[in-house]
Amino acid sequence: MTDSLFDQNSGGSPLAARMRPRTLDEFVGQRRAIAQGSPLHKLLQPGDTDTKSSVILWGPPGTGKTTLAQLIARAGSAKFMELSAINAGVKDVREVIATASDNKSLYGVATVLFVDEVHRFNKTQQDALLPGVENGWVTLVAATTENPSFSVIAPLMSRSLLVTLSELDDQDIVQVVTKAIVDARGLNNAVTINQEALEMLTRLAGGDARRALTVLEAAAGVALSNGVTEITADHLAAASDHNVVRYDKD
Repeated sequence: MTDSLFDQNSGGSPLAARMRPRTLDEFVGQRRAIAQGSPLHKLLQPGDTDTKSSVILWGPPGTGKTTLAQLIARAGSAKFMELSAINAGVKDVREVIATASDNKSLYGVATVLFVDEVHRFNKTQQDALLPGVENGWVTLVAATTENPSFSVIAPLMSRSLLVTLSELDDQDIVQVVTKAIVDARGLNNAVTINQEALEMLTRLAGGDARRALTVLEAAAGVALSNGVTEITADHLAAASDHNVVRYDKD
């Protein structure tokens, strides 16, 4: 029974990946950053990707940086390409920029290039991004958990909008978790979670939606393997390998 829950509609993907928002309406958190009239809100509206500025998203893990990059690409009907600064070198960057140039000149297709952890790129790697940005071959969406003023070269900073993202608040985390429990892409009502466990999961998440969903999925597995469908604090403790401290309202 446990296997069927996690195999159903998952394709082997983690819960956090399955529950990634597909539209702006599904996106949770960052109300200030995506408020009506904000630069980021404009990037997320349907339209020609060629007219959209590159953007640097600065914020903690699990706050929606990758999701926002994908939504920007969908809003402009652009091709979405992704590089991780952990394992991509200068050659990889140049190949992606060349492909984007060909897509633009040969097929008229715009490209949104998402670079995760851009602060890990050295100056030479970041310089390799500049031709694509300057010539409009790509709309660059770069994500960083470190202050870009110290980790991103000035030419990229000057050609990009800087958007600061914040940790999700408790209400956001509760919304993410409860949706994942009932959604067909998620746990599909195979489990419930009691109030104490929900509050503890919210604290464990620390404003990180990905962490919340990762622990939720593991706790669901623990509960089901024990023949119950309600997730408790003990299941969370077993799933997260933490001694979950119980707090009262004071």
